[in-house]
Amino acid sequence: MSGQQELDIVHHLAVSVTEISASVTWYRQQFHCEVAYQDDTWALLKFANLSLALVLPVQHPAHLGITRGDAARWGELTTHRDGTRSVYVLDPDGNQVEIMDAASLR
Repeated sequence: MSGQQELDIVHHLAVSVTEISASVTWYRQQFHCEVAYQDDTWALLKFANLSLALVLPVQHPAHLGITRGDAARWGELTTHRDGTRSVYVLDPDGNQVEIMDAASLR
């Protein structure tokens, strides 16, 4: 398909949970995935096609993470403890979308 732009990448989906460790255990018992990161406030599970973030609602919003090379176009980027940089924006219906700087991903 010549002339079309390359599609953006969905890096992760983030869902709210009540207890990180219990949710990590459940997802790992139900599905084939790996723990890329885990602490008391969030975890990142790697699947073959994308990652699933498990977040506590008081720490992180449920959201969709999309990778872009021009993430700063949406606002000032924040550097997170895992080294990634991103900005959160709202879609027209109030859903959180995290625009992740592609260069900051490992």
